[in-house]
Amino acid sequence: MANHFSQLARKSRDNVSATKVTKEAIDNPPLEIYKLGSTTLRTTAKRISKVDVDTRKLAREMLQSMYSAKGIGLAAPQVGISKELLVIDINFEDSAAEPLILINPEITAFGSTLNSYEEGCLSIPGVYLNVIRPSTIKLKFRDEMGRPRKMNADGLLARCIQHEVDHLKGVLFVDRVTSKEDLKKELTKEGYQMKDVIPMN
Repeated sequence: MANHFSQLARKSRDNVSATKVTKEAIDNPPLEIYKLGSTTLRTTAKRISKVDVDTRKLAREMLQSMYSAKGIGLAAPQVGISKELLVIDINFEDSAAEPLILINPEITAFGSTLNSYEEGCLSIPGVYLNVIRPSTIKLKFRDEMGRPRKMNADGLLARCIQHEVDHLKGVLFVDRVTSKEDLKKELTKEGYQMKDVIPMN
């Protein structure tokens, strides 16, 4: 499985970021990650009309905050910023692997095969539950220099992108959990409330 994910990372290297950020956790990450129950997580993000130095600074700070929280993906709404910006690094333990910075990402096609896999979220720490999603996607976005890009993704990368794109629409992974019994058990265990979930089905 690990080899498969490293192959994915190599395949997507043409799309990777040139923004260099150390993957070490820092004591005072620049951005606060909002938790389940915060209204900012339910706000629909706005497209970024101009990719500039401020966009790249935000991406760097998001990466620093994501690495410090030991995550593999982070969306701008999770740090209280209503913009269509994602940072992803499924190889966060590999210092040589480059992260992805996705600006105005749009999934243009979903594969027909669905699979169930356990997900977690930096905005709902401690909660891990199975979510059914398409196993492959096609995506278009702009990179941190504003250049239009396209890519295909499968496996963990496809799942992570879908999870983060959901954040841009105010959707959380717990909204997609089909087992309400498991959901309630996990949320209660970590001190979260069912009223903060907006079921998708």
